[in-house]
Amino acid sequence: MAIGPVQLLAIGFSSPDFQGEALEELARLRESNAVKIIDALLVYKNEDGDMAVVEASNLTEDESVEFGMKVGALIGLGAAGEDGFVAGAELGAIAGEDGIEIFSGDTALEILEALPNDSAIALVLLEHHWAVPLRDAIWRAGGFNLASTFIRPRDLVALGMFRAEEAEELAALEELEWLEECEACGERGGNHCPECTD
Repeated sequence: MAIGPVQLLAIGFSSPDFQGEALEELARLRESNAVKIIDALLVYKNEDGDMAVVEASNLTEDESVEFGMKVGALIGLGAAGEDGFVAGAELGAIAGEDGIEIFSGDTALEILEALPNDSAIALVLLEHHWAVPLRDAIWRAGGFNLASTFIRPRDLVALGMFRAEEAEELAALEELEWLEECEACGERGGNHCPECTD
């Protein structure tokens, strides 16, 4: 199993209305072998401050062991050369037997402390398995990654790829409305006035 490019998504939810749609889409992507969830953590706090934490992964046991082995081997190689490569692979495979857990309970507790009521945060570590052949072809051609990012809808308006109305609708969906209001100016998100930046 080749490991595809790995991406960390941090997603905020204001007044969440979880209907299972995102989980269904992730399951569909997994069935097509396009995307795998290495580890995921959802931290939710309802309007009354009651909390829930959900962890998930959709790697099979064999994939988890192999992923642990490969990551362990790379860490060992960087730490101690060829000897470290072998030792790291063995330790990584053992760790992978219990499943891959990147996000610890401490991570959930830290998020819960800062999370306002009626909101949620999801951390999702995805492997883009669909990209393995493309990535390998680029490497064989001598290419390497200089940068990667998501392009915002408003940026696509400037390129003529989106209408402004469409971009504004999509941008509104991306706003983190759950951020606390500034006591000085009443705006959300900080950096609106000198008091916000202190």
